[in-house]
Amino acid sequence: MEIINLCILAHVDAGKTTTAEQMLYACGAISQTGSVDQGSAQTDWLPVERQRGISVQSASVIMRYQDVDIQLIDTPGHTDFIGEVERALSAVDCAVLLVSALEGIQSQTEIFWKALRENHIPTIIFVNKIDRAGCDLKKIKATLDSQFGGLLPLNAATNAGGKNCAVSDVLFSDDEVFILSEHDHHIAEAFLAGQALPRNELTRAAVQLTAQCLTFPLIYGAANMSVGIKHLLDAIVTYLPRTKISPEGAPSGLIYKITHDASGKTAHVRMFQGSLRNREQIELPRKDKEVSQKITRIRKVIGQRYEDTGLVRGGEIAALSGLTEAKIGDYIGAAVREKHFSLAEPLYALQVKLDGKSAALPLTELVRAVSALTDEDPLLDCLWNNEERELIIKIMGKVQTEILSYLLKERYDLDVAFGSPTVIYKETPMKPGVGFEAYTMPKPCWAIVELEISPLPRGSGLKFESIVKAEELLPRYQRHIETSLADSLKQGLYNWETTDLQVRLIGGSHHVYHTHPMDFFLATPIAVMKGLQDCGSLLLEPMNLARISAEEVYLTKVIGYVLSMDGEFDSPVIANGKFEMEAVLPVAASIDFPSQLSSLTGGKAVMRTRFHGYRECSPDFIVRAKRRGVNPLDRAKWILAMRSALT
Repeated sequence: MEIINLCILAHVDAGKTTTAEQMLYACGAISQTGSVDQGSAQTDWLPVERQRGISVQSASVIMRYQDVDIQLIDTPGHTDFIGEVERALSAVDCAVLLVSALEGIQSQTEIFWKALRENHIPTIIFVNKIDRAGCDLKKIKATLDSQFGGLLPLNAATNAGGKNCAVSDVLFSDDEVFILSEHDHHIAEAFLAGQALPRNELTRAAVQLTAQCLTFPLIYGAANMSVGIKHLLDAIVTYLPRTKISPEGAPSGLIYKITHDASGKTAHVRMFQGSLRNREQIELPRKDKEVSQKITRIRKVIGQRYEDTGLVRGGEIAALSGLTEAKIGDYIGAAVREKHFSLAEPLYALQVKLDGKSAALPLTELVRAVSALTDEDPLLDCLWNNEERELIIKIMGKVQTEILSYLLKERYDLDVAFGSPTVIYKETPMKPGVGFEAYTMPKPCWAIVELEISPLPRGSGLKFESIVKAEELLPRYQRHIETSLADSLKQGLYNWETTDLQVRLIGGSHHVYHTHPMDFFLATPIAVMKGLQDCGSLLLEPMNLARISAEEVYLTKVIGYVLSMDGEFDSPVIANGKFEMEAVLPVAASIDFPSQLSSLTGGKAVMRTRFHGYRECSPDFIVRAKRRGVNPLDRAKWILAMRSALT
């Protein structure tokens, strides 16, 4: 048996969930199509999704087409829930990327395309909504060609822009044959000789090149009218890679999603090889040990419906019950796939408080509930400040807080209020430095750590290497140091996360008798903070890329406002009395810019934004976050806290 694991991606309102619904109907998986607007779609089954008409969680569905099982993960399109997309991508082998025929390539489309290319995920492009008045397919195709390239149109549209739109099969044109010839010597020779190649030969080449992410099948359609859906399904089973169900070998799987319901915690796993069965005991990796857990139930997930199977095999996706300690990103068995997706970057932090009739409840109720939601979305990064009695979370935007408020009420009957959002800064080392810690008292203990810290270019993250020999420091203790680094860098000198740095282990030792397994987890944060003190920290502020278009008469005012926010902009493009420009804006200074832009232009401007990365602040600019827990620089207090001796 063969299976295709894919996800469907799109900017919000491009018709993604409707497309998934029509695919299910065309495959016979459902007897009638649901509606996003009416709240009856298979993949939007949460009450809040049906009320608001948007997806907030990824959802799995299974359909069968031409003797191939298609396991489809429908993902949210709204930027506030991009973390769901990030996690879904780790579980699939290929993707369908939707582009609206009316709006074209939008901000989220660009983000998804970049992630798909960086991780070499074979992709089909579906240009949806060709029935919409005003759509210009020639312009859309030209834009896709210039920004994406390698497109292979598999159908052609007629009567675009109206309810009579239709699509039909097309043969490979000279343009597409030329694209194939650039990567296939046999086709190149025939093309140069003016020889016509049979379609099956061209299709064979296109299948290989699509798997290599050198070409991308292109389908036109209107999902709400079921136009182009059959062409899309044909393209999926013809051009996208298939996985054979593989029960052989040692089990290997990735937990990519956590959900909670009345039955408890559910871990959603993509198996790569081997198999798991009910009642089987598995090991989950943790810092210095493995946690043993028993699987109590295995189910296939089909929208909101579960089907008991008792078995999951390599290539399949399933929901496992009983794994109370499971976390998103946990590997079951060996890690056979190393793909890194980083689409989401929470830009704001805010306080969550009990409100209304819940105000009299103990805060532990709120902490427990938010912690459960953090299991499902680790980007929330629930932070409990015990001294201030504050619960802080990180968010992507306003819509996310509305959904969180709804979920806390629906699941836990808690009324909550949110404080004003503050922008999340980061830190990076100013210059190279060294941190040293010798934790040798009070016995029994022994952990000596010496770290060299150096700044790296923006976007590099954390890189670690060791030059210490195994006979000087056992490899397992070196792994303890490496494992401890990520947590140690979550709060730097100004209590923001420290990033874009290289940490080299240049010295260290253990003691045959006195070293305890936890000693290096205690000593490493002290060495890190001492190293950051030696380096000095530079603050980084988050930036957004804004695309602004409005009437030309407002250009001077818009440029002036962009400069007043310490923003940067490219030369505007002016045509037909309108301008379009790109500007990079500090998130903190531009929170109110959408409303200000509307005021400046009489409500006639259009702006689309996406996260653009972090920029260095001036050295004299300092904003401190509240420290969570004990600062390792307070060495005595830190040691007491780590040894559970702090009262």
